[in-house]
Amino acid sequence: MSSRRSRSRQSGGSRITDDQINELVSKLQQLLPEIRDRTSDKVSSAKVLQETCSYIRSLHREVDDLSERLSELLATTDTAQAAIIRSLLMQ
Repeated sequence: MSSRRSRSRQSGGSRITDDQINELVSKLQQLLPEIRDRTSDKVSSAKVLQETCSYIRSLHREVDDLSERLSELLATTDTAQAAIIRSLLMQ
């Protein structure tokens, strides 16, 4: 057990077990396309966390790109069509 984790437990901080950490890392691993599709089951926790950060960054970039494309679309459509699109987005 790392000294940081043991200090956290001694100071009355959040009490999380190594098994709980392993379970959460495993759940993350199942959510990540890059790791989920690998044939070997053995991936370090550090690698799972790195891939999670990369995946979240790529999702942010994708959302930004789609938002920009939507803004351009709304700017080029007539007012009635833009109102319909906005109302659909608000649902």
